[in-house]
Amino acid sequence: MTAISRQHTPQGNSTHAPPAPRQVSTKRAVAAATIGNALEFFDLAVYALMAVYIGRTFFPADNPGVQLVEAYAVFGVTYLIRPLSGLLIGSYADRHGRKKALMLTIWLMVIGTFMIAFMPGYSTLGFVAPVGVVIARLIQGFGAGGEFGAATSFLVEQSEKRKSFLGSFQFASQGLATLMASGFATALTATLSEEQMTSWGWRVPFVFGLLVGPAGYFIRRYAEEPPAMTRAAASGNRDKKSSPVRSVFRDHWGGLLIAGGAMVVSTALNFLLQYMPTFAIKDLGVDDSLSFAALLITGVILTLGTPVVGLLADRFGRLKIMIPAAASIGVCAVPLFLWLTASPSFLTLALCMTLLGMLKATYFGALPSVMSDVFPTEARATGLAFSYNTTVAIFGGFAPTIAATLVTATGSQISPSYYLMAVAALSIAALVGGYRIRGIR
Repeated sequence: MTAISRQHTPQGNSTHAPPAPRQVSTKRAVAAATIGNALEFFDLAVYALMAVYIGRTFFPADNPGVQLVEAYAVFGVTYLIRPLSGLLIGSYADRHGRKKALMLTIWLMVIGTFMIAFMPGYSTLGFVAPVGVVIARLIQGFGAGGEFGAATSFLVEQSEKRKSFLGSFQFASQGLATLMASGFATALTATLSEEQMTSWGWRVPFVFGLLVGPAGYFIRRYAEEPPAMTRAAASGNRDKKSSPVRSVFRDHWGGLLIAGGAMVVSTALNFLLQYMPTFAIKDLGVDDSLSFAALLITGVILTLGTPVVGLLADRFGRLKIMIPAAASIGVCAVPLFLWLTASPSFLTLALCMTLLGMLKATYFGALPSVMSDVFPTEARATGLAFSYNTTVAIFGGFAPTIAATLVTATGSQISPSYYLMAVAALSIAALVGGYRIRGIR
């Protein structure tokens, strides 16, 4: 009887009780990070896709090419604030918890999105209008700058054994953002006239982002801190008065170079994929709605394919998947652009973007966990945020501007592909360095 009663004591049952709450908590964590992250990157992607109409509204000019470059320049300039915000919000996440940082970033994005959605154009406000857009984009950039470090740390720290799979939702949510943004762009350009799109149609996705913001905040508010962060706090190793920023720059320079270098090809390809519909419309004469539909296909691939690659990476190893994917991106860049310019059609555009989307998802899946492994828990969000945002600012935020400028300056429509080849080689070098210096596999 005593033996039987021991089997039914609360202590005896406690060995079987934790898995269910932990599973529920992990699902809630993925939802909190994914929904909020998707919303923030949705707002960023929408700006890139609506750049033609935003340029007409806020940057009047006689030359449409100059107008487009001005709109993309604002897209790129605001990325310059992201390394600073990454340090500030990343440090806040390392000191006070991932959850508090995630709640802050989503409200910053809502404020910036509200300003863009309802800012009157140049014809109404004059020079105040473009200045207002720059301020709104700076606020968005500041919020997005802190999002990656906090959200990625929040995900990978849920489970050591499944960190590639859980971390992959960071980029899957960006794929979801691309999917939603391109869906809006496709539907709006197919149903509205050119005048309607310029007048008010481009604002619709930004208004949608405002509606989703409070829902993302609510979910994040009731999420729990990841186990690794909770253990660090309980062990007393995490000193809220210490400086994660000082730790990163004093002790983890190698980690910054490895994480940032590994990120280069991914972020450059991301923004070039967003640029390609505009390139097809402006330079190849492809229909607006069909061009955006090609990006819609890419969004589906990134959203659904990235977690699958994360699962495979946990089982077979990360670099075995990532290095061949990066090499394939570099090898395929020029042939795909040559094919697209030689045969400019929706089918060619869709096939090119599908292949690039598949390669990107293959590289994307394990990337967050690789970047996370080069930093300790107490400085992880800071290190991730700075390496990610510095890379995005240099190689990503200005990628559409670089692509548009290369085409305009050289007269060669395939010139953006050379940029992609160069960054692919740089990322491969960073991954090899991660293997040799940090033992990342």
